[in-house]
Amino acid sequence: MVKQFGQGFTRFIYLNLELPNDRDLFERFDDIKLLVQALFLREGLPSDQHDLLIFIDEIQESPKAIQHLRYFKELFPNLFIIAAGSLLEHALADVQSFPVGRVEYLNLHPVNFEEFLAADNPQAFRILDEIPIPEFAHPILLALYHQYAVVGGLPEVLAGFIGNRDFTSLVPVYESLIQSFKDDVGKYARNASEVRILRHIIETAPFEADSRIKFQNFGKSNYQSREVGEAMRSLELAGLLKLVYPTTTVELPALPDLKKSPRLQLLDTGLMNYQAGIQMDLLGIQDLNQVFRGKIIQHLVTQQVISTHFLPSYKPMFWVREKSDAQAEVDLAYPYRSMLIPVEVKSGKEGKLRSLHQFMDRAPHHFAVRFHANMFSVEKVATPAGKMFYLMNLPYFLSTRLEPYLDWFIQQYPLL
Repeated sequence: MVKQFGQGFTRFIYLNLELPNDRDLFERFDDIKLLVQALFLREGLPSDQHDLLIFIDEIQESPKAIQHLRYFKELFPNLFIIAAGSLLEHALADVQSFPVGRVEYLNLHPVNFEEFLAADNPQAFRILDEIPIPEFAHPILLALYHQYAVVGGLPEVLAGFIGNRDFTSLVPVYESLIQSFKDDVGKYARNASEVRILRHIIETAPFEADSRIKFQNFGKSNYQSREVGEAMRSLELAGLLKLVYPTTTVELPALPDLKKSPRLQLLDTGLMNYQAGIQMDLLGIQDLNQVFRGKIIQHLVTQQVISTHFLPSYKPMFWVREKSDAQAEVDLAYPYRSMLIPVEVKSGKEGKLRSLHQFMDRAPHHFAVRFHANMFSVEKVATPAGKMFYLMNLPYFLSTRLEPYLDWFIQQYPLL
């Protein structure tokens, strides 16, 4: 993707720090001016810095290169620099002086549904801009979303699917990715025991996805809470999973309660489906709530919402009642403007949304959202306690468009 972006520049330099010759530039020169001169000389480029992009790939291989980023900003402000790499969070632990305030962070996520449409069906992609979505588009977009839900958003997998629409041909790609993840754990494990725990989590996590988990004996193992917790956090730093914690408040600021059990969110729903052996069950399905106890669609909607946030500061949360024995739970508590919006992912009638009603009884606003397989609608609802609120029902293929629809919702229904 960065290489494609680089085509918009007059000159483009690609460095891969897994290659000794490229890494040596950063290890050999402490003076950034000499480093840049050596790089230009090696590439046969004039010293003019105009319209030049340097892409430093696999930057985690050189902590010294990460430190150098501050000097690029200070001494060569006309150069454009992009750095990328895997396991960056682990690499930063070895950096003695990080360039605080001189680097802009962007998180890269699996391809989301609207990006899938942009690549495969541009006309359907353009329809997403219409708010509310036209009724005639609903069955078409729902069918496309179900295809996407089976395959997931990993680029190599999607490229293969768009090329031939053959699900069976994707098996070697999934297997290769899973094995790569298992092989990679040695890079961030401290010992052989931790490698075993990390591999166990990678193998068993798909069966626990979107469930609230306990670290003790995770995945029917004998591993202790502390060692599983440490391994989970390592995998979270590596980007393979997220621990989504609950909040007990209904207004901002909302802090996650780290003492309560988290919900497990994996990198990609398609990969999870493959590992759990349920991909074939999804083919031809009319409502994703009918599969895997509704966990697939909850997991996928959360993945889509996460994909719209590129800054690392966004942490998804869900809501639970503050009482320890309470069962109320809302799938997402979404910060929007000055409000915390409850978001449910459900099928069935509005009257079954007991947890949502409990949230709204306490909330200082009158807006709630439900994702489901049905048509777009807005309805006026009363909780059992008598509070009135508006419920916006969104087809779950619009989960990447939550914020634009909230803009529309609040503008259209400012008062009860």
